[in-house]
Order: sequence, then C-alpha cells, then structure tokens
Amino acid sequence: MKKLNKNLPNFTQAISQLIAQPSISSSQASWDQSNEGVINLLSAWFETLGFAITIQAVPNVKGKFNMLAKLGTGSGGLLLAGHSDTVPFDENRWLSDPLKITDIDNKLFGLGSCDMKGFFAFILQVCQQLDFASIKRPLYVLATADEETTMAGARFFANSEIIKPDVAIIGEPTNLVPVVMHKGHMSHKISIKGQAGHSSKPASGVNAIEIMYQVISELFKLRDNLNLNFQNEAFDVQTPTINLGAIRGGDNANRICGHCELDIDMRSLPGMKDEELVSWLSKALQPIAEKYPGRLSISELDPSSPSFQQTPESELVLTAEKLSGHHCCAVNYATEAPFIQQLGCQTIVMGPGSIDQAHQPNEYLAHSEITKTEVLLTKLVHHYCF
Repeated sequence: MKKLNKNLPNFTQAISQLIAQPSISSSQASWDQSNEGVINLLSAWFETLGFAITIQAVPNVKGKFNMLAKLGTGSGGLLLAGHSDTVPFDENRWLSDPLKITDIDNKLFGLGSCDMKGFFAFILQVCQQLDFASIKRPLYVLATADEETTMAGARFFANSEIIKPDVAIIGEPTNLVPVVMHKGHMSHKISIKGQAGHSSKPASGVNAIEIMYQVISELFKLRDNLNLNFQNEAFDVQTPTINLGAIRGGDNANRICGHCELDIDMRSLPGMKDEELVSWLSKALQPIAEKYPGRLSISELDPSSPSFQQTPESELVLTAEKLSGHHCCAVNYATEAPFIQQLGCQTIVMGPGSIDQAHQPNEYLAHSEITKTEVLLTKLVHHYCF
C-alpha cells in the first residue's frame, strides 16, 4: 500500500478543516456565504497529489466557485462529484459547535459531515493510496457551488461541457445504496393583490386572504388529481407532491388584507415534464384569476430541478450494486444528478451517511461508514480508471 503524503491531512483532519470553512448557501442574503474557502482547500490538496486544477467562477452569483481536479489523460474515466455548500443552521439546537468536528459515541458531528463535505475527505484518502503511474483513464473530482439553493454550480458546469467521463458518482448520503431515480423539484410564489380597507366595511375592499383560501382549495383539488393519475412504485411516496410551504398576508385584525403570498413546491415523477406541472397549476387557478382580474399572479421562486433516472441495467448500476452489496433504489429528494447526466455519462447518486441526518441539528457521520466507504471508492476508481 502506498504511504500517505505527509503534506496532506488524514481523514479526520480533512473533514475537520472542510467543516471549519463555512460555506452556507441560502436564498436569504443574511445567511448566504462564499464557498471559496472550501474550494481553496480542495484545490491545494488535489494539486499536491498531482491533479490539474480548474476553478470556475459561477456566473450571476457572487463569491461562488466550482473546482474540477483531473488526473490522467485520454477520454472517458470516472467523475466523483459533490457540492461544497451546506444549509444554514440553528446554533441553539446543536449540542456542539456546527463548524467543528466533535467525535462522540463513534460519530463525527458537524455541519456538512454527511451532506456532504465528508465525501471529499474520503476521496482525498483514497487518492493518496493509489499508484497513479498505472492510471489508464482520467479520474475527475468535481466540487460545485449552491446545490442547496439554485444548483447554479452544477447547471453552469453541465453547460460548459469541458469533460465527458464514462460514468459519474455523486456522493450524496445514501448509506452507499446506488440511487438511480429521484423526483424533480420546483417552487413558486402565488401572490394575491387585494384592496385594503377598514374591517367594519368588508365590501369596501377586497380581502386577499379570502381569495387565497379559494386558491388553496384549488391546489388541494390539483393535488388529488395528480395522486389519482400518476404513480411510480419505485418511490416510497409514489405520487407527485404539492407542499404549501409558507404563507404571508395582512398586517392587522381590523384591516381588510390587501396582499397575501403563498410559497409552494411541487415534486414531479420521472417522465413528467416541468412545463406540464406549471401548465396544470396555471389551469387550476385560471377560474380564480378570471373571477378577480389582475389580482392573482404566479412567479418562480428558484429555477426548477428536473427529475432524474438512470437505466437500472446500465453497467455503472450493475457494478455499483455488485461492489456495494446494495440493490439500487429511488429517492424523493432532488440532487445534481440530472445536470451531471447532461455530460453524457452514466450517473448514479451514492455516498456515505444517511439523508436522515442531513439538514438536521447535530448532523453526523458514523465511524462505521469510514472503512467501507474508502474500500468501495477504491474499488470503483480501480474499475474505471486503472
């Protein structure tokens, strides 16, 4: 076995340093941060190993970067991909410092430990033990920006078309189970413009909350219709979903509400097109829009993320199932997989840790994940690159 490079951190040191670099992405400007610190760490480490480094400034988002590390020449090869950002956190709900690794009860606690800075620490350890003199096809490591919000990094990277690997593995926490299918995600704001007035004379104004009540009734009907007409048994939630996520309206009990907003998200099944869902939403609310001319509007909150599906019989899936010992599955959440798939490669989502720990206070990566993840990644890199 090759000796580890003394100039590079071991696994615990690497994950500790990555988590110590805050890289929150959020739609709220007060939370949103640059990921430059994480990118600089990863770039330095992989450059030390002999990788060629490309850093992309992601357009239209300030202080956000992608990093691509490449080792080897020729076409094809393996892409190991993940996002460098984390969600925000409520420090009062954490039992330890979210930005420091705390090792307790055979678990490494820290923000991003499983979702998903830990994946890069695993890749670094695996790469330190490889004999790159015999590499036959390129190995790529991709770290993207803003996966937790707009997926701007993955969108930009897919459009840049600078590589075309044979296969790609996105290391989101799946308990090392190969994920070959997930739902799409889109979010919209429904706005109602009413007419404020004194509550003692309801007819003198137009109550936006009352119109929104009608909107919600139509959304429930649309949800029921989707549930009846679309199912996929591969998912534990087998239908498309509509979630009423946030509502805001009015300012005082004695005023007719002049404005009301509802934020919703919709999650499509593979095979459903985003434009179909948007069309059904518009048609469902059209009678209300006609009843109250100029008072109802629908706008996109964030760019939509399409659903993802990889053929279960593909070589990558069969190989991942064999090496991991797990049968492939579908998940309800969205990832960068559909954008990475645009590179023209077979793509799966498979990484250490559980999605149940992601986006939660006291997020952790269990010690039991460490050895089996390093073994699996080593086998995959040898299979596709050597």
